[in-house]
Amino acid sequence: MIDLSTSYLGLQLKNPLVVSASPLSEDLDKVRLMEDAGASAVVLHSLFEEQINLESQVLDQYLSAGTESFAESLTYFPDMTGYNLGPEGYLEHIRRAKAAVKIPIIASLNGVSTGGWIEYAKKMEEAVADALELNIFYIPTDPQMSGEQVERVYCELARNVKSSVRIPVAVKLGLYFSSMPNMTMRLDRAGVDGLVLFNRFYQPDFDLERLEVVPSLILSSSYELLIRLHWVAILYGHVKADLAVTGGVHTAEDVLKAMMAGARVTMMTSALLRYGIRHLGEVRADLLTWMEEHEYDSIRQMQGSMSQQSVDNPAAFVRANYMKVLSSYALRGR
Repeated sequence: MIDLSTSYLGLQLKNPLVVSASPLSEDLDKVRLMEDAGASAVVLHSLFEEQINLESQVLDQYLSAGTESFAESLTYFPDMTGYNLGPEGYLEHIRRAKAAVKIPIIASLNGVSTGGWIEYAKKMEEAVADALELNIFYIPTDPQMSGEQVERVYCELARNVKSSVRIPVAVKLGLYFSSMPNMTMRLDRAGVDGLVLFNRFYQPDFDLERLEVVPSLILSSSYELLIRLHWVAILYGHVKADLAVTGGVHTAEDVLKAMMAGARVTMMTSALLRYGIRHLGEVRADLLTWMEEHEYDSIRQMQGSMSQQSVDNPAAFVRANYMKVLSSYALRGR
């Protein structure tokens, strides 16, 4: 019998199909449907720093600084008191979700400062969340702030939160770091249990008729998986933290590629928004079919098999492959 099980953040999961943070998880019936469809864990929608700091005088500053830049945020926040049930409502939602399903429930914090995060990280632990995902978002707008200073913000926040709770902590990263291997190594040394690659930061668009800045959300496609595969394959074996792929995971083939690159789990939202939650069951069935046809006994058997340290041509992951790709396309064109 084919074994789809894997482990992530110290959690034993029945398969590598995890639902990433999105408004879908605000509805308990949908969380139940996720479990029934085959999800092995669910990352709840994020509790935003702006909600924790609702009464702060700087709220307007935060709201105007691009808080629409997240996959799990579908509109600007017109009323923070009603969004995501508020901080206390979020904690209650964790408790209810835990009671509703048997699969692990991972809480999510979205923001950049330490203060309220540590307090609510502890409260999420008390609400019996199985793990915590830090969705760190920081846009440096000060020209005097160096990349080293920006990275220090991430590492110090991760270290402070990790030291304040006993449950596993993962960090969801964007891909805009000058040295991704060094950044992940620093987070690894900070003690994080998992790295989620990569966040899809949404940028606002311009409405030329009304001359307004408007939110813009485009669902991912499988093409976006490639940059994730690239970095997971390079990082595999170099960090202790478990690697997760999010963004561009739509099909069983996408899941298989991520496993072979070295990921422990894959996370999806866009595919569920596009095809429905029951799409998870189709992906799971296709996984089993492919593995049976290619004589794989388990997911663990393939994990890391296509990482940089495992393939015959590791140069394919670095610049040497750049000219080969371009020249091969030119030859096909002729």
